[in-house]
Amino acid sequence: MSVTPQAGGAAGERTGLRVAFGGGLYPAEEIARGAAYELFSASEVAGFEWAPRPGSALPWRRFVHVTEVTAVHGATSAAEEPETPLMMPAHREQGWNHLHQLSQQPSAAGDPTLVAVRASAALRRGTRMVKMLSARQLSGYVRGWLPRGFCYREHDVAHLRTPAATTVLRTDGDTGRDGLDVAYALRWRAADPGDYDVPAGAAHRGLTALASRDRVGPPVLGTGFVPSNGQLIPEFITRDFADLPMPANATLLAYPADGVEVVLYTYQAEQRGWLRMAGPQWRHLLAAVPDLSPDQEYVPTGDAPRSTQLVGMYGDTEYEAVADLPGGFRVLAMTRAARYPVELVARRLRFAQWRGVPCLVLREEAGWLRLRLRHPDPDSVVTTGAQCHDRGVYETWAPRADVTDDQVMDTRYAM
Repeated sequence: MSVTPQAGGAAGERTGLRVAFGGGLYPAEEIARGAAYELFSASEVAGFEWAPRPGSALPWRRFVHVTEVTAVHGATSAAEEPETPLMMPAHREQGWNHLHQLSQQPSAAGDPTLVAVRASAALRRGTRMVKMLSARQLSGYVRGWLPRGFCYREHDVAHLRTPAATTVLRTDGDTGRDGLDVAYALRWRAADPGDYDVPAGAAHRGLTALASRDRVGPPVLGTGFVPSNGQLIPEFITRDFADLPMPANATLLAYPADGVEVVLYTYQAEQRGWLRMAGPQWRHLLAAVPDLSPDQEYVPTGDAPRSTQLVGMYGDTEYEAVADLPGGFRVLAMTRAARYPVELVARRLRFAQWRGVPCLVLREEAGWLRLRLRHPDPDSVVTTGAQCHDRGVYETWAPRADVTDDQVMDTRYAM
């Protein structure tokens, strides 16, 4: 089936939602529980695009973030606790434009105002996270890749809804070169704030020093914000650049040029696979995805060893667990009766060192270990010969006999 919004203009007219923006009052459609709005107009307005939809008499539209609007009329009560917005200390002379300029200057990474604003973008258990994908990456996630590397709060990027607008969030290095008039994304809920880090400060200085020949995607500024000419977007990384266990009901999405959100697949944790949700009218969005049949109803992720997992305790027994948020954590079991809520839960990873460089162990094959650098910098990349596969994600192979400090460690979540 298709899980997409109805024609935006028609919905805005039907619900009576009105948003004040730029001195005007416009019919609107809510996006991401009020994080952004799609505005509609019957006549041309500066900054609006011509994008007529069937059944609507409002052919002009524009996507705006909630921080850009001055008032919202007719909104319904939020069903969930809203995410914390970016907060800027009041200053008579320095506004958002000044803050954006600071966010794009690596030398301003320690500016007190910038640090305070970045700290206001907080994560909590259940925060919806987003990672933009290329067609190649979408194929990888359908086949079993796990969330890793750079990502964003959905709340901060909800207004970026078209392929052109989302290029600023791409991390694959192929920005604008895949020729597709569609953008893809992975969306999931954060299991624990401790699974994430801000790519700023001394601990991540090495990321800012990597030369363009050694990296994929845009440079890392070290301010904690996305490199952009006009957007002020806080960015996150998975801690240690580790994979995160895929939560139940994660979704793979598509955003065609008209800005609607199409749910392509949802993750079925017990079956370890992706269930197709897109109806026949959206199958063409998958046509250019390599190694994926648009008509395949269910895609298993396979039985390959996973680099990380959640483990939980129920009684005196340890089980593999799954994050089923916002409800909590439970035993990963095929039968509903056995899906007990766990009493303790932890994320399990395998750490090691090679040539003095801290790494994660992803898998083992024929006496060789696949490693990922935990803190990539120019020296560790040269020392290990690691290759960049995604922005900030550097991997290499090492002989098992040469790897030291190989150990499995659990990071327990607060319950």
